[in-house]
Amino acid sequence: MKIENPARTLAVGSAADLHAHIGSEIGISGWASLEQDDVLGFAELTHDRHWIHTDPARARDEAGLEGLLAHGFLVLSTVTALANQCYTIAGASRWTNYGLERIRFTAPVFPGDEFRLRLTVNAVEPGPGPTTRLVLGCLLERRAGARPALAATWIVLVEEA
Repeated sequence: MKIENPARTLAVGSAADLHAHIGSEIGISGWASLEQDDVLGFAELTHDRHWIHTDPARARDEAGLEGLLAHGFLVLSTVTALANQCYTIAGASRWTNYGLERIRFTAPVFPGDEFRLRLTVNAVEPGPGPTTRLVLGCLLERRAGARPALAATWIVLVEEA
């Protein structure tokens, strides 16, 4: 995966500082793209070798696609790296991916397509134990498309030193 430098990043001292940003977009990652080797490698790793992910000629001929279609879960997996570009919490000592809700794959991503993450803080709440629970809105917009590739709610637990 190729990733450019971020467009906008928010830096805060603690997770509690994000209360001031609830309902606001806190960052925009740099433009990223997946290569054909990324899609083929993901197909091998996950054993999801459906021909729309592994055979560009067949994907064009039988499905009318531009070529290989990136797996939705591969596209989703880019959110972590892109979110790291959107915000930082100086006092964070550990992050835990707590889960995702309302994941929607709303438009296709093909190798070479450019996309970026727009990250919004939906909620900042006490988490289990000594953590703060962040509820983040994720929108993966495509440079060459009116519809985003993905929309999801991501829950992250932040532990601070």
